[in-house]
Amino acid sequence: VQLQASGGGTVQAGGSLRLSCAASGLTFSNYHMGWFRQAPGKEREMVSIIKWTGGIGTLYAESVKGRFTISRDDAKNTAYLQMNILNPEDTAIYYCAASGSRYWTDSRRYEYWGQGTQVTVSS
Repeated sequence: VQLQASGGGTVQAGGSLRLSCAASGLTFSNYHMGWFRQAPGKEREMVSIIKWTGGIGTLYAESVKGRFTISRDDAKNTAYLQMNILNPEDTAIYYCAASGSRYWTDSRRYEYWGQGTQVTVSS
């Protein structure tokens, strides 16, 4: 299984970025997909999760609600994270992950992880 995250970069506060996570080696539609991030000196945190295709549901961290949107395209085996109104506190390495567990909101259940993509927001 491989998850390839891309789309990170440096943007000014108030700007936007769209992250992509291309998956291979798994039946993508059967997996919940999540975006997590880790800032320097901080623990990894959940950003957003989207359920597998057979279910309906998304979850967002309070800090990104109303600014970030998660989506998936099963035909392309790709998950996305649209990030708007970025602020310096969003600076982190962003990771995508996949889970086949019924406990889709539990980040410990995400068994496959991508390599991460750096997002830097300047003030």
